[in-house]
Amino acid sequence: MYAVIETGGKQYRVQPGQTVDVETLAGEVGASVELGRVLAVSKDDKLSAGSGLGSAAKVTGTIVSHGRGDKVIVFKFKRKKQYKRTIGHRQNFTRVKIEEIVG
Repeated sequence: MYAVIETGGKQYRVQPGQTVDVETLAGEVGASVELGRVLAVSKDDKLSAGSGLGSAAKVTGTIVSHGRGDKVIVFKFKRKKQYKRTIGHRQNFTRVKIEEIVG
């Protein structure tokens, strides 16, 4: 059984027991959360997707930790103009363990 969810502007394919890093969610470590919009649910090789799901489908999980990703270097330059800029960025994330898919 798996589901496709949308949270933080990104889509994830999740299964019960899986741990996934999503955009930062409000909540303490150990708290239960309901994850985003459910776009599709597959159960027993039968896929349900689209508006037919309605609000019946839910994906719940537990917050395992909050953290920051690896640093990404952003380097800009313009040739012949002596222009160079280096900027680093670390994206915040929340690690969530998928507990249950209802649909």
